[in-house]
Amino acid sequence: MRCKLANLVLSISFSLVLSLPAISATDNWLLYVGNSKGNAVSVIDLATLKVIRDIPVGKDVHCVALTPDGRRLFTTSEVDHTLIISDTTTDKILGTVKLPGKPNQCAVTPDGHYVTVPIRDGDSVAIIDVPQQKIVKVLPIKEPHNSVNMGSNRYTFVSSMGGHEIDVVDFEKMDYSAHIPLGGRTRPFILSRDGRTMYVAVSDLHGFEVVDIAGKKVIERVEMPSVNPGPARPRRFETPDTLTHGLALTPDESELWVTSMLDDGIYFYDLKSKTFTGHLPTGDGPNWVVFSPDGKLAAVSNTDSDDVSIFDVKGRRELSRVKVGRVPKRIAIAIAPTGSTAQALSPSTPK
Repeated sequence: MRCKLANLVLSISFSLVLSLPAISATDNWLLYVGNSKGNAVSVIDLATLKVIRDIPVGKDVHCVALTPDGRRLFTTSEVDHTLIISDTTTDKILGTVKLPGKPNQCAVTPDGHYVTVPIRDGDSVAIIDVPQQKIVKVLPIKEPHNSVNMGSNRYTFVSSMGGHEIDVVDFEKMDYSAHIPLGGRTRPFILSRDGRTMYVAVSDLHGFEVVDIAGKKVIERVEMPSVNPGPARPRRFETPDTLTHGLALTPDESELWVTSMLDDGIYFYDLKSKTFTGHLPTGDGPNWVVFSPDGKLAAVSNTDSDDVSIFDVKGRRELSRVKVGRVPKRIAIAIAPTGSTAQALSPSTPK
């Protein structure tokens, strides 16, 4: 099994090299914000740090995922139990796929062919063939929560909160190729670019676990410091055992940024020295973290204050706290496609 996982790691690493988009200083990056108690995705222009439009997609948005070219947006509705496919050049819905239950965070392959949708109340993950706009496989998984695709057209990772593990979906087999055990109830997670290491938030831990993917084992449990170490205060949109929710690697993979629900802040963990080097305040209820591909900006969605904190990564300061819709959760960054509505509406970058 270790040999199989080692081969899987090599396959993911090779796929990432091929699928990562080229980055230039002139790229117009947009931040897509899913408003989980609304019916739209807010779009923030990262050049001006302003909301330039809202894309109507359906009630109670959970998933926000995009193809690398930024042309296709995938969202899910927790009310209608649907996957919604939208064209970001026109903001029009291209199609919907009815799901067998309440969806959570989905993921799309770089070629846009497959989308995985965890069905939280159905103990399953649905695999959707996008060109056919239909479910082609449903796999069992106990209380799934998040899907993550790191640039592979063959593999996607799905977390099992109930099973305390991460499962690897193989699209060639239309089955699981691995099950990676963890030390607790699995929350959001992220993988290193080489596919060897995973960083996982788990319930009741103010911090994260470090996982050796090929070895299928937790190799370190890291606890964050806290300004407010007492019991977590009640949250409107998270369970009491959620002390950490979002986490993300900087593009150069020198740091891991981790949200703190105890402190309403974001902590910086240096991966070389294995130490926390500081933290900054966010809005109320930090939920999800993403970086601009050039590593200059970081964004954190704040559920309880209905806004997004945008940070200057190098300068270690909050540049803006942008108001969006109700209860923003999942966020994603993509380039504005040529000729899109975004480019027509976006103001020019200030000199």
